[in-house]
Amino acid sequence: MDPQMVSILYIVALFALLYFLFIRPQQKRQKEHQKMINELQVHDEISTIGGIIGTVVRIKEDTMVLRVAENVKMEIIKSAVGQVRKKTNEPDDKDDE
Repeated sequence: MDPQMVSILYIVALFALLYFLFIRPQQKRQKEHQKMINELQVHDEISTIGGIIGTVVRIKEDTMVLRVAENVKMEIIKSAVGQVRKKTNEPDDKDDE
């Protein structure tokens, strides 16, 4: 093989390796985080990336209101949600037979 072709293949292989090791996993994490945010409901208990733990009281377009203590509410940006600690149990519409 031509040495010039080998160096081009080496660069292409390096970029492919970087894509599969760094870019693709990050995109997967972003999709999972967006899915988690979209599935949030009122009364879910969450923690923010800043460490605040609260219960979702109201969900707006870009923000949500959390109850963090008795008579204490905070409005946060949805992207600040770090994890869902407790999901609310939705009643099943189906009858158990």
